[in-house]
Amino acid sequence: MVESYRLIVALDVPTAPEAESAVGRLAGLGVAFKVGSQLFTAAGPGIVAGITGRGGRVFLDLKYHDIPQTVEAACREAARLGAFMLNVHALGGAEMMGAARDGARAGAADAGLPPPLVIAVTVLTSHTEASLREALGAEVRLVDHAARLAAQAKAAGLDGVVASPHEVAAIRAACGPAFTVVTPGIRFPGSPPDDQRRTMTPCEALRAGADFLVVGRPILRSPDPAAAAEAILQDAASA
Repeated sequence: MVESYRLIVALDVPTAPEAESAVGRLAGLGVAFKVGSQLFTAAGPGIVAGITGRGGRVFLDLKYHDIPQTVEAACREAARLGAFMLNVHALGGAEMMGAARDGARAGAADAGLPPPLVIAVTVLTSHTEASLREALGAEVRLVDHAARLAAQAKAAGLDGVVASPHEVAAIRAACGPAFTVVTPGIRFPGSPPDDQRRTMTPCEALRAGADFLVVGRPILRSPDPAAAAEAILQDAASA
């Protein structure tokens, strides 16, 4: 049985009351929650405190990508909020990723909290091979690019990466079994993919080597979000 907190429910909603309602309906399952740029912009840091104050675990998904000093300061403040995991963009480079790690450790120490996992985004799940090549202006295989960025994140001292389940095997080969891989793009067959381009079922993603599964719309749009989350956990348990 996969630990329930390894399912991270993406609270991609526009208001704090909507997020709080979802947390109230799902917290009993022991899942974790992702606070991303939409909710954080609308509700501010208090939404993180609200979730952690109820015993919830928060993945702060703000994908910092800036000069090292700015990212270090941002990660220091993010760690003080009590998130168990936060992220940056791997394309920010080794110095920026190292600064993120240092800032998060310092912020957690200041607050008397355990240091959060600091992970790096590799390739967004909305990308295809063609769109990635267009963005980079170079002929590159998506899986190779993700694995290269993951290796750079590990070398910079980060704990893991965000990648679609399709890149997990290559990342494991490059970074080893202890490196954390967080996978969005989790869908059941026949479910709307929305803007996700590289998807797998929960069981498939875990068998590929994922550590955490991030799922938002298939749960929050369900008439019964708790039942939808339980179905994902049941499928994950068969991995």
